[in-house]
Amino acid sequence: MLNSPGFAQPDFARIGPHALEHKDLLFLFEHFPAPGVDAVAAAQAVMEQPNTLESLLESSYVYAAMSDKSALWIDISPKLYFNVLLRRVLRGQRDSAERRTIHYLANLLGLFTSADRLHQVQDGSGEAAYDYLVDLMQAAAEANAERRFLVISHIGNYALYLAGLCAPWIEHRYRYFKRPLTLDYYCAMSRTHFASAAKHDLSQAFGLRPVFAQLATRFDYYRGGLEQMAAQHLH
Repeated sequence: MLNSPGFAQPDFARIGPHALEHKDLLFLFEHFPAPGVDAVAAAQAVMEQPNTLESLLESSYVYAAMSDKSALWIDISPKLYFNVLLRRVLRGQRDSAERRTIHYLANLLGLFTSADRLHQVQDGSGEAAYDYLVDLMQAAAEANAERRFLVISHIGNYALYLAGLCAPWIEHRYRYFKRPLTLDYYCAMSRTHFASAAKHDLSQAFGLRPVFAQLATRFDYYRGGLEQMAAQHLH
């Protein structure tokens, strides 16, 4: 039986408006095109108005301010950065499930900017790094119910990251270095494990069931968006 009340919320589940840092909200309003906006007051108010935040993240002015090459330094979090970029490449209908999935991916990419976190099931776990999906599958097979949720979620996340942001690298290794794993392998691994994670009780407890269901059923859409984002903005 799951002990979810005593099971700490995993870092990849910390999504939504409250996951953005205060400096992110200040940035959104400090560059607001209309004059006379009190950035501090507006940042406080937007936490109570999620729809307002969504409009800001979709806006062209935020993207332009974030992409301003004349600025020597832009003090925003990776979560905000990826949240805005993802909305430029993912052009699907913005229903609640789509918006929540974008927040999830932005948070995940922010976490994975740390190479240590990319290879760990959970931040600060102190465990050895996992470099191969086969080792993660073995860990999932040996885990209890709560641990298994973390591992299968990480398999979905890690394989999506590789299949999206590292697709050219995977195809290059397969074609020219005769590595056995194709892009289709990583896609199948990610899609399958997101589907399994969506069925887990803790997925519902942490509000991730619709996110994992989206990532499983619309996998090609989200993976393609990550590949396009990497090609356009990260190279």
